Amino acid sequence: MTELRRSDTSRSDREAPTPAGKGGRLPLLVNAVELQRTPGARKHISEVVVARDIGVDHPAIAGDIEVEVDLESTLDDIGLTGTLAVARTGHCRRCLKPVADVVTIEVDERYAEPPRPGDAPLVIESFPIKNGQLDLRPMVRDEVLLATEESPLCRPDCPGLCPICGRDVSLEPCDCDIALVDERWSVLDQLRND
Repeated sequence: MTELRRSDTSRSDREAPTPAGKGGRLPLLVNAVELQRTPGARKHISEVVVARDIGVDHPAIAGDIEVEVDLESTLDDIGLTGTLAVARTGHCRRCLKPVADVVTIEVDERYAEPPRPGDAPLVIESFPIKNGQLDLRPMVRDEVLLATEESPLCRPDCPGLCPICGRDVSLEPCDCDIALVDERWSVLDQLRND
């Protein structure tokens, strides 16, 4: 007869759970089977992932990616809505000052089983459900890279640099004449002045 003993290991002595992307679990991989069983089933995903763990290697990304999404199953697919947030660094595209901000990206995507041979093609473009799993990594990677490609502004009304003297117009106005003259139209300008 086998004797059962209580473990001598207390809760504080056990290993802390490993963060997403480390250990045996892949980040942003969700079991879709439980959602597909019941149309209308919902699941909330809240994870912080290291950008490199999902294939995002961009010099403007300055931190981890926060993923806050809700999944809801329908008869045909699984809908995903929510937000992604990532810290971004760069330089203002108008005045070249350093910029550091957090980009928040609204996402609204669909996941569906790929059509079988002979089935009608999917009407709505969607990410695939493979082996009963939703892999959110490609969607997050695509959305983050698209959002970080935009050149940031230090503020929406940044006047930028003077194209003649290079002075930062937001700090100190300049007296340069920045009227652009196209020599090809100069004959017409003379007619208008006459």
